[in-house]
Amino acid sequence: MQLDLTDRAVLITGGSAGIGLACARAFAAEGARVGIAARRPAALATAQAELGLAFAHAADLTDAAQAAAMLDAFERALGPVDVLVNAAGAAKRTPPADLTPAAWRAAMDAKYFTYINVIDPVVKRMAARGAGVIVNVIGQGGKVASPVHLAGGAANAALMLATAGLATAYAAQGVRVVGVNPGLTDTGRVAEGLKADASLANITEAEARARGIARIPLGRMARAEEVADVVLFLASPRAGYVTGVTVTMDGAITPTVV
Repeated sequence: MQLDLTDRAVLITGGSAGIGLACARAFAAEGARVGIAARRPAALATAQAELGLAFAHAADLTDAAQAAAMLDAFERALGPVDVLVNAAGAAKRTPPADLTPAAWRAAMDAKYFTYINVIDPVVKRMAARGAGVIVNVIGQGGKVASPVHLAGGAANAALMLATAGLATAYAAQGVRVVGVNPGLTDTGRVAEGLKADASLANITEAEARARGIARIPLGRMARAEEVADVVLFLASPRAGYVTGVTVTMDGAITPTVV
């Protein structure tokens, strides 16, 4: 299927690793003009060199000023953002007994505000131009509460509501906002989460991984590239009537009607 993404200016946060990096590869393969942002300069440089990207910017997106500066730098380099993919940030998994107000606040900073600090200026600029797409890679933890992911799950749930609300608010101005909720995906970030699960259950990380996979009807974790494929479709004109929804990708582990 021709996705008509050639020469689109695509900004990907969290683009140096995991799902974000898979998205960067996929958009670049479609001929888009891709820029990435993340916190770690070394990982950014590696990804930029691998993909031959014109733009890579190190920033802590929990800081609204750094997020705005990153966006301005992207637009100077590649022009107005046609597609924003948010994949940056992950809340630390914390056992319930260890949660404090500070931990809940840190989770919102790590996951929710890393997205909102970029979305807010981007969606307003897209609306002024009358076009644009925002795809938020969120996470199934916002729909199904996990004992070690309560604070991060709350941030995910807030992002799901923001996705639906912003889609409604900006639809008349030509902007689409959609979400993707991956379940267990074979990335370094999920591996870190499994460490927390293992610690809480007093089992090995290998056992935690096996237990997680055993719960998935498809019998395996998702690959980052599979999530990227869905992101590409949602960002493309082929999905031009899709907005305000969050697509679940959890291998049928949560059999619900939405």
